[in-house]
Amino acid sequence: MSQTITIDPVTRLEGHGKITIQLNAQGEVQDAHFHVTQVRGFERFSEGRPFYEMPSLMARICGICPVSHLIASAKACEAIMSVRIPHTAAQLRRMLNLAQMVQSHALSFFYLSSPDLLLGMDADPKVRHIFGVVEARPELGRAGVALRRFGQHIIELLGDKRIHPGWVIPGGVTEPLTPAKRDEILGMIPEAYANIKLALSWYKQIADSFKPEVEVFANFPSLFLGLINEDESVEFTDGALRLISATGNILADGITAQEFTQVIGEAVEPYSYTKFAYYKPLGYPDGSYRVGPLARLNIAKSMGTPLADAELVEFKQLASGPVQGSFYYHHARLIDILYGIEKIEQILSDPLILDKHVRATAGVNRLEGAGQAEAPRGTLMHNYKVDENGKITWANLVIATGQNNNAMNRGVLQAARHYIKDGKFSEGILNRVEAVVRTFDPCLSCSTHALGQMPLHLSLVSADGKVIDQAIR
Repeated sequence: MSQTITIDPVTRLEGHGKITIQLNAQGEVQDAHFHVTQVRGFERFSEGRPFYEMPSLMARICGICPVSHLIASAKACEAIMSVRIPHTAAQLRRMLNLAQMVQSHALSFFYLSSPDLLLGMDADPKVRHIFGVVEARPELGRAGVALRRFGQHIIELLGDKRIHPGWVIPGGVTEPLTPAKRDEILGMIPEAYANIKLALSWYKQIADSFKPEVEVFANFPSLFLGLINEDESVEFTDGALRLISATGNILADGITAQEFTQVIGEAVEPYSYTKFAYYKPLGYPDGSYRVGPLARLNIAKSMGTPLADAELVEFKQLASGPVQGSFYYHHARLIDILYGIEKIEQILSDPLILDKHVRATAGVNRLEGAGQAEAPRGTLMHNYKVDENGKITWANLVIATGQNNNAMNRGVLQAARHYIKDGKFSEGILNRVEAVVRTFDPCLSCSTHALGQMPLHLSLVSADGKVIDQAIR
């Protein structure tokens, strides 16, 4: 007699998803899946639009990481235009992307995951949220709010809007940076340093208490993919992609946006609207890989900034090769934030940062273009085809969540098999299975959160429809 446990929706995620866990007649976990239940459709309804509208249209995919879509889209358009944007425009875009990374990581770590880390996986759901964090550890809660504000305010200063700024366009950006805005950002940096150092110090103090979770939260060998510079340092906006094996060997290097689809394929499964990316030479699912903060730190030799470099050295001591446990996405996310703050400060010291030449112009010079960038959650690729009038005839987007999709499903199965025995589960077990997905911080196209009474009802149902057990919150 088979049984199914359904978690719907998965809570503290950016979007809507559910988890189903299939049990065999003995109550042991037979299979498990993470389902993305939303349909985006952006590729289809962009057809027929002028290519130069694409960045603003694509930014509407997400309210958490619109900047990544802006940048990847603009780069695809620039490939169609066959232009190279001015140095200052590239630097300003890099700063905008890093600011978005800081605010998005702050949301993921402090708002969505720190309630589990501070209050415990078994804490009462009525207090297991950001307000519970603020009450239990006020300085940590304030640091999270302040770091998110830091990133959001930089986006607002540069792009005039915190969400969906129209500042990034094909060819560069619409306006240069002013001295007043530069000085305002510089004035915010000391507080940002203090807050991320506090968070890193606190995380390191509590990390060892989660060793049981480390062992089963999507902890398995896999490939890793991310952008790096020529000096093998981390990159978010330019650079090229590197793919490494589970042992750290380089499988593919210098992958440009134009080469992406030659190397990476997309598979589909009947239980999810999100595709499953894989490395073509190994096929699907053997060629599945992970992206995002953990992947970036695994593929890079350095961060390129002094404080983050010191943290990277310490992080790499967690394993003899690539760090495989997805629980360590949390640690990697904090190092990303520190790097972002340092790099923004470096960019603002560029003697050309106030230069007024920030845009290149051109028409259609190629009928296809691709652009890639690092979103907070990992590599993002936009690929467009246009007609001779510059109207989109075809578009494809490969997002980080799709590239992590197989790993998230494997992780859910691994944790469910470890925690669920004899067909029984507790609220804490339920939360741990959800928390596996939270380590990846998937973005399922919009954000949904609940406070207090969670909109979640789990039922354990026998094959004949009889409710054997249930949990409601």
